[in-house]
Amino acid sequence: MTKRPKYYVVWKGRKTGIFTSWEECLAQVNGFPDAEFKAFESEEAAEQAFLRKYGEYMGKYTSSLGQQRLLEIGQPWLPSYAVDASCSGNPGRLEYRCVHTGTGKEIFRQGPYEHGTNNIGEFLAIVHALVLFKKKGITLPIYCDSITAMRWVKDNKCKTNLLREESNSELFDMIERAEDWLRTNNYRNNILKWETEAWGENPADFGRK
Repeated sequence: MTKRPKYYVVWKGRKTGIFTSWEECLAQVNGFPDAEFKAFESEEAAEQAFLRKYGEYMGKYTSSLGQQRLLEIGQPWLPSYAVDASCSGNPGRLEYRCVHTGTGKEIFRQGPYEHGTNNIGEFLAIVHALVLFKKKGITLPIYCDSITAMRWVKDNKCKTNLLREESNSELFDMIERAEDWLRTNNYRNNILKWETEAWGENPADFGRK
């Protein structure tokens, strides 16, 4: 399925206007004091919004999925990191990665692993980031768009229904090591939900939707 484009309005930033990629938008707002920006699903909606004030859209979903809901989410915390996974099938061939939210620079990429699931990949991506950042003394937030994976990390347990087979034994070995690390280590990074409808695609998205 073709990935739907997003249109990003920047009312206040280094440059203002309508941008067609998250990276272009971030270049204008990352580190800019009190930046004002938002994602829209259509060019027409973005053009209409740009002619109005940011305050009319701040904290609102701008997708066409149902009526707009007022949310107290604000903007993504910057600087930060984001993780995501890609699974070709369910179960299927799995990859996961981490990027710097502000620059899009890839921090790590793992896989492919056979016979995995997207939630397993996101769980492993979060833990991989926590392990790496603890070693490097990095305490910045980590964004993820899987509530399930975030809950598994909080519970120190990957509660997947996937069965262990010869084809995914390496993946299950990684899960066991991740669970053991969570049980025996503390970390200072906040794990936050990436609000796709408000901000556009997760910066770590593989672009395969």
